[in-house]
Amino acid sequence: MERVLGPRGSALALWQARHVKQRMETLHPGLEVRIEIIKTEGDLRVDVPFGEMPGKGFFVKEIEAALLSGTIDLAVHSLKDMPSELPDPLVLAAVLSRHDPRDAVLSVEGWEFDGLPRGTVLAPGSPRRRCQLLHARPDLRTTEVRGNVDTRIRKLREGQFGALVLALAGVQRLGIDSVPVRPIPIEVSLPAVGQGAVTVETREDDA
Repeated sequence: MERVLGPRGSALALWQARHVKQRMETLHPGLEVRIEIIKTEGDLRVDVPFGEMPGKGFFVKEIEAALLSGTIDLAVHSLKDMPSELPDPLVLAAVLSRHDPRDAVLSVEGWEFDGLPRGTVLAPGSPRRRCQLLHARPDLRTTEVRGNVDTRIRKLREGQFGALVLALAGVQRLGIDSVPVRPIPIEVSLPAVGQGAVTVETREDDA
C-alpha cells in the first residue's frame, strides 16, 4: 500500500516529512510513503515581507489544495504555520511530540540576547518576535529577512545583519552548528502557538 505525503521543499520541511514517513512505515509494516514536494506561496515570494502578503496560510494553501484534489494523501506542517481554521473536510490527524518551543538568537560572535551590543541589527523573521524583542531591548535595530534556514544563516555569516532569530526546534532538527545558537527565555520572547510541534493533515473521510 502506498500513500503520498506532501511537504514543502525546504530542508526543515523535508526533515519533518522524512521523520513522519519513517514513523508511519515503522508502525505499519508493508506501508510505503512517497514524498511529493509542493511549492507554496511563502516559498516562492521570498522578496515580500510576511506583513505585506495578503491573506493567510502562505505555507499551507497549495498543500491543502493538493489534499483536497487527492493528489496527496497526507500533509506535514510545522504546527505554528497552520491557520486557526481548516477548510472542510480537512483535519489535523496527528501531532508529534513537541520539541523545545523557544526562539533562539544566532550570531557569529556567540552573543546571548541580553549580551547583544547596543545598536546591533537583528533579523527576527516575524512581527511577533520583532515586537517582543524590541520591547525587551529598544536599543536594538531590526531588519526584514526571508528565505530558508540555510539562506538566513548565509546572510548572517556575510554580515548582512548582526544577529538572527530562529525557532530553536528547527535549528536543532537540522543539526546546525556553523554559528553559535543561544536560546531566548520564554519570558523575553513568547513562542508562536504550536512552535516546535509537527502536525499531519489529512482528509477527514480518509480512514
